[in-house]
Amino acid sequence: MTSTTLDTAGGGAQRRLDPSKVAYQRPQPAGMVPDIFLAGALALDDDPSWVPQAKDVWFKPLVLNVTQGFYVNILKVQKSGVLSRHRHFGPVHAFTLRGSWHYLEHDWVARAGDYVFEPPGETHTLVVPEDAEGMITLFHVTGGYSYVDPQGEALGYEDVFTKLEAARRHFEAIGLGSGHVDQFVR
Repeated sequence: MTSTTLDTAGGGAQRRLDPSKVAYQRPQPAGMVPDIFLAGALALDDDPSWVPQAKDVWFKPLVLNVTQGFYVNILKVQKSGVLSRHRHFGPVHAFTLRGSWHYLEHDWVARAGDYVFEPPGETHTLVVPEDAEGMITLFHVTGGYSYVDPQGEALGYEDVFTKLEAARRHFEAIGLGSGHVDQFVR
């Protein structure tokens, strides 16, 4: 490992710096989109970023990537019962933060700290168990999904664009303005 020198006073006095502690000195790639940093992303109370999705169900957008067709959000459910049956168009990654949930089609239960990968094409029925006091889970959804009946007939769909529109409407309705959602869009 080599050292870097720094002229500390302009008069020739130098000290050696550990290069591992020096920030990257070159420009970022042209056209790169800016980072998203959300302090307190798990704040649950009095946070207007929670968008109502259904009775006792909210999502908080973290990234709404309209150019690559995915979104990352935190889903908060404050009731037990069947939430939805849906078929995924792309892969999904889920990380349970609080509470528990499962799919009727599987024998596992996701609890705080558990990770789930859901492959494209899978159809399942999301349930929050009776003994759970809801759940909070981070989902990274690529492509979207269609809501289906037990026989697989499509009833509706959800994707980054429907999430974006729901967030726009919510932020406008609570007085933040529809542009508030732009911080999440890439």
